[in-house]
Amino acid sequence: MATSYGSLCDDFYVNMNLNTELELPTERDTILHFFERFQRQFPSMNTFYQRDTGEFCLDEDRESGNYRWITVERDRICSGYVNPDTMEQVDEQHRLILELVPYNFGVNNLDIDSLDVMMGMDFDYQGNHDEILAEALFKDSAFSSLLDMPGSRPLGFDPAVLLSLSDDCRLQAKLALESRTGAYQLRTGKFKEDDQLSLYLSIRQYPNPSEKFSSIESYNSQRILCEEIMNDRLIPNFINPIVGAIAQRQ
Repeated sequence: MATSYGSLCDDFYVNMNLNTELELPTERDTILHFFERFQRQFPSMNTFYQRDTGEFCLDEDRESGNYRWITVERDRICSGYVNPDTMEQVDEQHRLILELVPYNFGVNNLDIDSLDVMMGMDFDYQGNHDEILAEALFKDSAFSSLLDMPGSRPLGFDPAVLLSLSDDCRLQAKLALESRTGAYQLRTGKFKEDDQLSLYLSIRQYPNPSEKFSSIESYNSQRILCEEIMNDRLIPNFINPIVGAIAQRQ
């Protein structure tokens, strides 16, 4: 359940990216029709704008702390839900996008490069994020011996791991931890209150050219797999140690 994930961190979110081989159409009518159809389903998504870099965006009120967002970029469509109440809300949003894109943008099996489903967590901590990660994840590893050197302090203990989950390597999992502590913060001791330590778990599926690719079926299996890995592997071995290390300093 999303509510239990939210109790482990300060922000929890589930994103989906549909990556395409060809550039997506950007005609005014195409973009507006897509977002208008989406807004009919979710009327509170009423902030539409285009970034300087060209992406088209539709958001709910981000100040609420619980919101949906969508972007249409050059060769991908991205969707996210921050702090959802249930995973059913997340699935409803992401599945609607996958239902609409073949009709609104002409995306078919040949055009899909990959599909990503990502679960992320942010942890508030005003201090050295790398120190938290070093203690929580590397304390009993060979890397901890490097911290015994005179003057040594953690700076850049933010690992990323990529795994293949299938024989053909078309199903992949990526775990990444992102520290927002830099050398300036360590030198001055000035840490920003709004800096967050982040954990990302992403499942990517590349279509098999010999089989018809169903983006909705793939999303369903990827989202379930993401949840299984989060529950069985990440919470006990990564998240709980991080939460514990932060708690000891507060």
